[in-house]
Amino acid sequence: MKLIASFICFLLVFLSVQAQQNNEPALGIWTNANKEARFQIYKCGEKLCGKIIWLKEPLLQGKPKVDSKNPDETKRSQPILGMVFLKNFGYVGGNKWDNGSIYDPQSGKTYSCYMKILDKDKLEVKGYIGIALVGRSQIWTRVE
Repeated sequence: MKLIASFICFLLVFLSVQAQQNNEPALGIWTNANKEARFQIYKCGEKLCGKIIWLKEPLLQGKPKVDSKNPDETKRSQPILGMVFLKNFGYVGGNKWDNGSIYDPQSGKTYSCYMKILDKDKLEVKGYIGIALVGRSQIWTRVE
């Protein structure tokens, strides 16, 4: 009886780990369509987050580019390189993470966002206001 209970516990843990691994194909390093930046998507607790890890042009007038359009004046001197700009994405099934947000340092605006794996090396990222039917999508390509 103990052997059966131990086996069932092992099986449940194994299936849980497998499900968790299958739900994380978005982890890794991605680039946008114009290849001007690279982003690392990583686990932050039970959610996914993302940060800017490379910029084609990291400097402006010889100094690191900063978040000059941020509506919070105290953050306007924050470097864009290293910035966490994707937050709180939860897996909802079907290779899709939703209920997250994306910050655009070029405009200083934050949008609702979802991410969806199209294939192992393509990720659709859609930022929107209100409903997801209206918004802007980008296709990112896996770098690593």
